[in-house]
Order: sequence, then C-alpha cells, then structure tokens
Amino acid sequence: MKNDNINELFKKLDFDNKEPATGHKQRFLEKLEEQNSHSKNLAKGSNSSSIWAPMLSVAAILAIAFMVFAGFFGENSYKNQGDLASVSPQMKETKQFYTQLIETKLQNLKAENAPGTEAIVEDALTQLEKLETEYKKLQKDLRNSGQDERVIYAMISNFQQRIDLLKQVLDQIENIKSLKNKSDENYI
Repeated sequence: MKNDNINELFKKLDFDNKEPATGHKQRFLEKLEEQNSHSKNLAKGSNSSSIWAPMLSVAAILAIAFMVFAGFFGENSYKNQGDLASVSPQMKETKQFYTQLIETKLQNLKAENAPGTEAIVEDALTQLEKLETEYKKLQKDLRNSGQDERVIYAMISNFQQRIDLLKQVLDQIENIKSLKNKSDENYI
C-alpha cells in the first residue's frame, strides 16, 4: 500500500527528462571556475588576516595593561578606605577641617623655631610623629573593623590631641618670649 502511494506521487509529479540546453556544460564549468577563483581570493584574504594578528595581540596586551593599572588604582582607592574621609561626607569635612587647622598651627610652630625654643619645637615634632603613627594604625583598624564608631572617635581624638599639643607648644613659646622680653626690660 505504501508503494502504491509512492507510485502515484511520482505519476502526478512531472519530472523533466529532457536534455539540457546547449552550452550547459560550459556554463557549469565557468561557474565552478568562478567559485574556485573566489575561494582563492578568500585564501589570499587570510594572509591579510595574518597582518591583523599582531595588531590584535597588541590590543590584547594594552587591554591587559589597562586592567592591571585599573587594579592598581583600585587597590590604592581600597587603601584610602581606611581613611576618615571614606566614612561619610561629614567625616570628610571633619578631616579636612582638622587637617587644615593642624597644618596652620604647624606652620606657626615652625615659624617660631628660634635658638631659645629649638628643644620645645623638636620635642613637639617628635610627639606629632608619634600621633601620626598612631593615626596610621587607626586607619588599618578602621579598614579591618568595617568602620567601627570607636575607631572613628579615636581618629578624631587623635586629631584633637595634635591640635592641643600644637596649641600648648605655641603657648609655651609665647610665654618664653614674654619672659625674655620682661627680663630684657628689667636688664635695661
């Protein structure tokens, strides 16, 4: 029964059993030759792709270098996360305020460095270095603690201690100057 269906199908379909037109073989060979020449041109194009290979490798190297440098700068920004300014905008302002105030007082202290006050100024600078070392430890603690409030308060306290130290030293220098002026007046 299946064979009958297939036979009927072939009978209904009109297959062209005629001879191909003249020159058919020649046209077929020309098309075949054209395809071969086209594929040869593509093969020559693969040589041009070999020119692109070094350029692509340079681009890949540049991309890798960019990622390395981005990682380096990202690592530096990670290091800055232990800073008081990274906690919040208010803490950033607080840090800027204290830093500017300390810098101003430090410049005043260095301006007062005279033969009679050298020992006091050097001692104050040594104390400031110790406080700076302590502040760096607090920065590490802040990074490790996940911005613990106690560490933040300790950092602010460190700034206040520096300012108090500078203020006390400047006051002592003023007292020394005033005592020196009084003794000079009494001497005259």
